[in-house]
Amino acid sequence: MSESPGPPAESPVAFVLGGGGVLGAAQAGSLLALLQHGITPDLVVGTSVGALNGAFLSADPTVEGIGRLTEVWQGITNSDVLGGSVLRRAATLARHGTHLHSNAPLRAMVERHLPGARIEELAVPFQCVAACIETAEAHWFDHGPLADAVLASSAVPGLLPPVRVGDRHFIDGGIVQSVPVARAVALGARTVYVLHVGRIERPLNVPRRPWEVGLVAFEVARRHQFVSTMASLPDGVRVHVLPSGDDRAPLVSVRYRSTSGVAGRIDRAREAAAGYLRTAVVGEG
Repeated sequence: MSESPGPPAESPVAFVLGGGGVLGAAQAGSLLALLQHGITPDLVVGTSVGALNGAFLSADPTVEGIGRLTEVWQGITNSDVLGGSVLRRAATLARHGTHLHSNAPLRAMVERHLPGARIEELAVPFQCVAACIETAEAHWFDHGPLADAVLASSAVPGLLPPVRVGDRHFIDGGIVQSVPVARAVALGARTVYVLHVGRIERPLNVPRRPWEVGLVAFEVARRHQFVSTMASLPDGVRVHVLPSGDDRAPLVSVRYRSTSGVAGRIDRAREAAAGYLRTAVVGEG
């Protein structure tokens, strides 16, 4: 796919939204704080749930638009996107052999709120990443149907099916670019605001349970990539890593479908980001 131009040279500000499942509700709060402080993006780059939130932002980069995104998050129930009983999930796995959930509810949600949207028609330039199975590479969606791109970027292996776009199949973008700061810089951004979900604020511990082994290994890899990117930023680039307000965010939970803490997560992220912006950004000149 062709590459979109970078953000306008006169104001190259990028918002980078990382992955993190239902923890991504925090990004709605961070976005609200940014817009309320008069900080708007010239470019939005997202991964996984960050692609979903970034798509909403790029479609309507206003306080009112993020208010609607907040309403979407607050209205999500366990049955909306990753729903179904244990028996239904078992039946899905038995039928397909690779995943527990259909991605039809996620597609329906995107198309209900952003009907017929195409990436190249959004109000703010937007890109999201997915991992291509056939090429084993990061693939950046910069044009075409928005729903296809968001679903591809959000296709968590084992939970959701790979998404076919054209003649290739895509899985979750967090596998190749969990916090895609480097992409924003490559596209010309010189001020970057990173919106994560709290995981990089949490100290890692030696795994104690079998299922923690792979999770810790993946977290080490994603943090190493992020730290390496931050250490190799070119001169003239300023990156603000906004606090999520939740340093207890789990690497993963057996309650990965639970949205019971959404409202609190949004509020904590908004307050933490607003505090950061008051002290670290306002008055920089």
